[in-house]
Amino acid sequence: MDAPSPPATEADTAETIAALERALLAPDLPEALRTTLRDALAALRRESASLYRAAFDAIPDLVTVMEEDGIVVEINREGTRAHRRVREDIVGQPIHVLNPELPRDHLAPVWERLNRGDTYVIEVTNKRGDGTRFPVEVHSAGFEFEGKRRIIAVARDLSSRAETELRFRELVETIDRGVIVQDEALRIIYANSAAMRLLSLHTGQSIADELRSGHWMVVDERGHELRPEHYPSQMALTSGRIVESTVLGLYHRDRRELIWLSVTAVPQFPPGGDRPHQVFALFSNVTELKRDSALFDRAQALAHIGGWEWDAGRDRLYLTFEAARILGRETVPARIEELIECMQPLDRHRLRNALERTLAGGRGIDLELQGLRQDGSGFWVRAIADAGVGDAVRQVLTGTLQDITVRKLEEEHLRVQARSDPLTGLLNRDAVQAELERRLDTYPHSPLAVLYIDLDRFKVVNDVLGHAAGDRLLASAARRIRHAVGDNAQIARFGGDEFLVVCSLDGDPLRGERLADAILEIFGDSFRVDGEEFSITASIGISQAPLDGRTAQQLIQSADVAMYDSKRRGRNSWQAFTPELAEQQLHRLQLETHLRRAVHNDEFHLVYQPQVDLNDGRVIGAEALIRWRNRSLGEMRPDRFIDHAETTGDIVGIGGWVLHEACRQLRRWRDEGLKIERVAVNVSYRQFLGDDLANSVATALAEYGLAGTSLELEFTERVLIEDAPDTVRTFARLRELGVSLSIDDFGEGYSALNYLRRLPIHGLKLSQLFVQGVPDNQSDVAVCQAVTGIARSLGLGLVAEGVETERQRAFLRELGVVIGQGFLFAPGLSPEDLRDYCLAHS
Repeated sequence: MDAPSPPATEADTAETIAALERALLAPDLPEALRTTLRDALAALRRESASLYRAAFDAIPDLVTVMEEDGIVVEINREGTRAHRRVREDIVGQPIHVLNPELPRDHLAPVWERLNRGDTYVIEVTNKRGDGTRFPVEVHSAGFEFEGKRRIIAVARDLSSRAETELRFRELVETIDRGVIVQDEALRIIYANSAAMRLLSLHTGQSIADELRSGHWMVVDERGHELRPEHYPSQMALTSGRIVESTVLGLYHRDRRELIWLSVTAVPQFPPGGDRPHQVFALFSNVTELKRDSALFDRAQALAHIGGWEWDAGRDRLYLTFEAARILGRETVPARIEELIECMQPLDRHRLRNALERTLAGGRGIDLELQGLRQDGSGFWVRAIADAGVGDAVRQVLTGTLQDITVRKLEEEHLRVQARSDPLTGLLNRDAVQAELERRLDTYPHSPLAVLYIDLDRFKVVNDVLGHAAGDRLLASAARRIRHAVGDNAQIARFGGDEFLVVCSLDGDPLRGERLADAILEIFGDSFRVDGEEFSITASIGISQAPLDGRTAQQLIQSADVAMYDSKRRGRNSWQAFTPELAEQQLHRLQLETHLRRAVHNDEFHLVYQPQVDLNDGRVIGAEALIRWRNRSLGEMRPDRFIDHAETTGDIVGIGGWVLHEACRQLRRWRDEGLKIERVAVNVSYRQFLGDDLANSVATALAEYGLAGTSLELEFTERVLIEDAPDTVRTFARLRELGVSLSIDDFGEGYSALNYLRRLPIHGLKLSQLFVQGVPDNQSDVAVCQAVTGIARSLGLGLVAEGVETERQRAFLRELGVVIGQGFLFAPGLSPEDLRDYCLAHS
């Protein structure tokens, strides 16, 4: 019975911890031993000194710690048990006590290996205390403790290895995979029965002789004969690395039989050696899988998807047949750089970066790349890849190449369509702005001109003959502009009846003006539409870069300002942008900036003009009129900012504010006992385009507890000629709410009579443009009589605007007009003044 070991001291424990830490640094320490040592070290650190010793003694292998000269300073309990000695008989003694057969200079090769940072491995025979011997495999590692170099040696008893080898041999003989062991000259030194069976060999035949007979030919997956240096076993011996799952074919020349094998070759190293001395090859028959793979290749071809794999460590690239076909190269790329060279220059850079990121541990690759085949034809592929699972040395990317050329061509066609105006075939608004920005960014100092073209009197054709005729006129105008400009400029339909021309001025500073003259000249001939002739002219504004702007927006705005100045001067002409126009533009931009903040800054207020019964002067309702007082710009008349708000779209937000403020004020008047039937609010057509008007109205009415009949919405005649389904639906929903709908300034437009019946209108407002001339101007009288007759025949209400004299009032009463508004009764009043007015006329 072994004598109990005395308790370890704190120094013993510290020494043991240091030894274990150094041992764990050994790179080739077997994983089982590493796990055991790591567990022991963790236990030593967690527990007290007595537990450190207990953990050290719990290690199932023999562990000794030695001085630099081989004197044993510590041994664990397994070491004393295996050697059948007490600790005191070993500690302090040279290692020869445990292994008397060691030569005197045995530590020289040990330290030579340890000094390089390696682990020294050797199989030796140790001696027990009773004189018997047993084999051990010893792994030694060096470390430093308290300034002294020491060695920790972990030995494993190999007494049971023979039994293990026997069991391993039995296992190899029973598995269904072929096993061949070859020496470093590739001579077969062992083959299991499965290997004989897979090669159709019988008992008594030599597998080595059979493979050397010349009956067999080794081929790769493409059917090409494989050179011996590319055999998996040879590659494993040469590289010292495992060659995994290589598919190769064995063709028997006499039997004309081809079998496919999946081979994995594992190099075997001798103890302490750094070069493999034999190779362990495992293989299985994959002939059926290969057949399925051929079917899969066919499926890849049908789907235009090929596979690829890149072994980054060896820079070996494998492509399936379909992947190679997509690339269209006579020589199939075998290296990654050869694959990259198939791509266009910019995409080569993208692919290289993606490969590097993926190998560095980043996300996988998913790129759409453009390439060029050897015959000059272009292609598009979608490359997808991810890092494969392998050891730390071998980095493999596996993925697919999908031919997306057809889709890309379709996308290009759609992109062209998205950039084109469907009516004229010219560039559309977004496309020309993008092209202009690109040219300015690429050539910031290159002069160019922008021509902003607006067709004069186009609205007449559109209103008289309808949209279809108007579209034909626009298409004809586009053809004329293209003919006048030629191929040296970009032309776009900018919107509605507006066109944009962008041309370079390199060496020709007056080119923009000459193009404008050519456009005006070609518009000199009348247009013929639906059998009718129309004289349509153009107003053109010209801006130049970089003088009049350095961005697309600035240049277009400058040309727009010049175009409006051309219209103001009489139309059918061109106007270049000038500093004076620039100042006007600055004022316009200032107005735009302040206008955009006006609602937020509470700068708007409403006045209310009473709508009265022309017979007794009783107030029926009131029209809400907006006013703007800005601290910088002062009091702004509506005619100075409403049109601008329409152009910028700010009218949508302003109109929403007016709607809610008018409802709020009507609610207050009624709470004060004032009997006002309704309040009228002007609504811009832009509110149809930029807002859900019906919901906004419903929300405002509900917020202030008003019925729909309390609100009248006034629209311009434009809503009558916009025969859009959304417009009709919006009017129908408003009518369902009970809101009154009327057309403001009726009679001023071109085609209101043609389209009046399309929308569910309640009433008309007779424009003050005609009221101001009655009863003396016969033309105004005739118009007023006509509008009154239309309203009466259609069952519509009628309100006369701009009533300023008693004679006008009397004339309107005779026509049967019941309600009017104007300075004869009151101008726009504040809410308080309107309340007083109502009380005075109740």
